[in-house]
This record gives sequence, C-alpha cells and structure tokens, in this order.
Amino acid sequence: MSGSNQLISVHPEELKFIFELEKQCYCDLKVANKTEHHVAFKVKTTSPKKYFVRPNTGVVQPWDSCVITVTLQAQREYPPDMQCKDKFLLQSTIVPPNTDVDDIPQDTFNKDGEKAIEECKLKVVYTTPGQGTSEDEGSLTQKSKQNLNSNSVLSTSNPEEVRKVQRLKEERDEVIQQNQRLQRELDLMKRRRNRGSVPGFSLAFAAFVGLVGIMFGFILRVVFSAPSEE
Repeated sequence: MSGSNQLISVHPEELKFIFELEKQCYCDLKVANKTEHHVAFKVKTTSPKKYFVRPNTGVVQPWDSCVITVTLQAQREYPPDMQCKDKFLLQSTIVPPNTDVDDIPQDTFNKDGEKAIEECKLKVVYTTPGQGTSEDEGSLTQKSKQNLNSNSVLSTSNPEEVRKVQRLKEERDEVIQQNQRLQRELDLMKRRRNRGSVPGFSLAFAAFVGLVGIMFGFILRVVFSAPSEE
C-alpha cells in the first residue's frame, strides 16, 4: 500500500490471485474506516475488462469495515513469466453522515474539487496452484515439527531421529515436486484441448485429475503421519 492513509486501512496490501487457465479466481479486500466520519470509497483498475469488482463504490460508517471482492475473469493464456502489470487504485474521502451509496455525487472523487482525496495503490500478484500447495505444505510441516518438539518425540541430539526426519522431508519435497509437474502437465493438456477437441478427452481428463488427487492425498497422509507412528 503506497502512502499513509488517515481515513481507511486496507488488507491485504496487494491483490493475490491463484491463477488457473479458464477459471475465475477471487481476492477479498477488507476496507476499515479508522475515523469517526462516514467515508466513501471507489475502486479503479487499469484493466476493467479483466476484473469484476463488487462493490466498486460504497460508504463505510465510522469505525466499521466492509469487504470488497475482486474477481479475475477466466483467462485463456498465461501471462509472460506469470508477471502482472495491472494496478488497482482505491480512493477514499469523507462524506456527510448517513450518505447512501446511491447518493454519492459523480464528482466526489475528482481531484480538482475541494475535498481531500486519499489514494491507495494496490499491485496484482499471480501465483500458481503448485506454489500455493508448496507454501501450505511448508506451513503444515513446520506445525508438525513444533508438535513433535513439544511432545519430546524428536530430539536433535539423536542422530537416528534426525536422519529419519530428514528422510521424511526429502520424501515430502519429492511428492510436492511431483504434484507441481502433474499440475503443469494438466495445464498443458487443457491448452491442447482448447486448440482441438479429442473425442472422449473430457471423461479421460476428469478421471486422470481425480486419480492424481487421490494419490497425492494418500501419499501426504502417509508422509506426515509417519513420525507419530514411531
């Protein structure tokens, strides 16, 4: 978030979307009014055809908050290097008490007016399902290690225990890498399907996706339950 906003706070400070081909994805912004005044806001973007923002304008009562849902429309191609240059601008200003969103004048957010307009710039970040899974699994592994330490199951002074944990970590990393490779292959299959449909492809594709999900879930359960069985 650029600048220091006195009227509102915005969380998170960037719009992060888990990007998948031909699927809509969403990001929620929480806008909180930090004052005793009624504050009106408006959301603008450099790519209005790609995103659906609701509500894109509104009024937040004193010390209250609201949630803005930003929807990225389904895309047919990956952006170069998964980098996004789209930007969002959230403007805010004080309005009279009990102002309804339908009563906000059209020139409320014009900078040439007498009202003070605060602006918050938000950048857009794209991630892939594989990256999200890796982060989630890393968090899960960290929690597992904390539980083991709290129960005195794992002792770093025991070389055998250390080797077992390291082996489990390597197996986990291998499973995650395999899942990422499968995800890339699935995305490639989707792109090929869009270029030319093959009879019976949809059923086979759905079965393959289901099988991968079952196998991945089973392997993770085995890997993460292994320490507790010793």
